[in-house]
Amino acid sequence: MVGASAIADLLADEPLLPFYAWLERHLQQMKYAGRDGLVAHHARNRAALEAWLAQADALPSLQLDPTLQPPPYYEAFDVHQHPGGLNGDTLAGIVYEHGARSTTPLLQRHQDLHHRLTQAVRERTTPRRLLDLGCGFGKSTEPFAQADPGLPITAVDLSAPCLRLATLNARARGHANVRFLQRDAVATGLDDAAYDTVTSTMLLHELPPSHLKRLVAETYRLLAPGGWVVHLDFLVLDGSAFSRFIHHGHGQRNNEPFMQPLDELDIAALHRQAGFSEVQVLPFDEAPGTLSPGHGAWRFPWALVAARKPIA
Repeated sequence: MVGASAIADLLADEPLLPFYAWLERHLQQMKYAGRDGLVAHHARNRAALEAWLAQADALPSLQLDPTLQPPPYYEAFDVHQHPGGLNGDTLAGIVYEHGARSTTPLLQRHQDLHHRLTQAVRERTTPRRLLDLGCGFGKSTEPFAQADPGLPITAVDLSAPCLRLATLNARARGHANVRFLQRDAVATGLDDAAYDTVTSTMLLHELPPSHLKRLVAETYRLLAPGGWVVHLDFLVLDGSAFSRFIHHGHGQRNNEPFMQPLDELDIAALHRQAGFSEVQVLPFDEAPGTLSPGHGAWRFPWALVAARKPIA
């Protein structure tokens, strides 16, 4: 079977490859750190934006932990080429939100992705107590709050700037059923069996393999018997060596070094070893028709990882 490394060897003398790689990396660089990039653009309005974000600190739905020490990997590199990462500046959450939305400029498709995850979860269970891990600025949490305004939702993240923005976004949309906590997803400190549904969106590929194992164990601990964990992330499931080559290269060029280790990990086995049953690893159609044979456009290899904690 031809592997990703063999594809790299085949394309070693292809002049378009370094041009493509340079373009992918530097377009992202310019988007964030260019003279007119997102960081500089928002810094011009720093005082007003910081005053607005400070309103979140008075809201009971936000709980920050100023003593929390992020794990070393979290600040070891500028993830997504975002200068300082998601915790390096008070405006990092706003910059990240605008950066993420510019990656998916078609708003309806952007909504489809997260609302379709909510639908996928609800096909497996009816959440009664939901925990959203790595919630960022709240884009993964919002569809659950919208679908069921009476559902108690806890959303956690390491980034205080993101959590402030998520809290204000939730308030603006009238979602009073969400609380945002600054916690580490692999060691939340939340009660055993406190939730019947645990979710994450694009969190797995941000964690080193050692933390992935801890995350799976933590989700098992947090779930009540019979509860479901559902992750949405990136896994090359089509067996294509070229797809894997492109995906792994993207991770390197975009300062996401754990994309490749996640793709090479047997995530299903990891869940079974932790005690989960009904483990599923499935391609995920982030918008209608994206998994159809005739879909010719390049796309991220979206995948759904779902597992259930046994009732016994």
